[in-house]
Amino acid sequence: MNETIRTLTERRSTRSYEDRHVSKAELDQIVEAGLHAPSGMNRQTPRLVVVSDDATVKKLSAMNAAVLGSTGDPFYGARDLIIVLSKKEGTYLYDGSLAMGNLLNAAWSLGIGCCWIHRAKEVFESEEGKRLLHTWGVDEEVEGIGFCILGYEKEGKARSEVKAGRVYYVCGEKK
Repeated sequence: MNETIRTLTERRSTRSYEDRHVSKAELDQIVEAGLHAPSGMNRQTPRLVVVSDDATVKKLSAMNAAVLGSTGDPFYGARDLIIVLSKKEGTYLYDGSLAMGNLLNAAWSLGIGCCWIHRAKEVFESEEGKRLLHTWGVDEEVEGIGFCILGYEKEGKARSEVKAGRVYYVCGEKK
């Protein structure tokens, strides 16, 4: 099995992180992979915000938890994250999802745990979220797609079994 397929079949969501940051060099590689995700008509609608500032990660975690009416940490102690936003045009929702997939797979290929956390849409529709975006220089009309939390896995987790019965083949006559 080649390394790309190994990454795609072995990646899993990480929900327990060591208390240390991902290196800048590794973050840059992950971002590069996200920027190269396919997009409809090559519009390249995804926007990525890399957050390694402890106070900002904590603030975003609290904002995300508030959407659920919770006070827990939906980021599971991850110290770094990449916010995926998408400029609202064309196939932006799908484009942002593909960028998120690239981020997750790139992180895993580097030995970095990762997980897609939802509620970015709600966080950045809030007045506080809009203020943060403006502070960061994101002044386009964007929609939050998700938070890609990143860190070094604290505890290994068994791989989930793939559910059967999810593939259908329609084959013509072979010549």
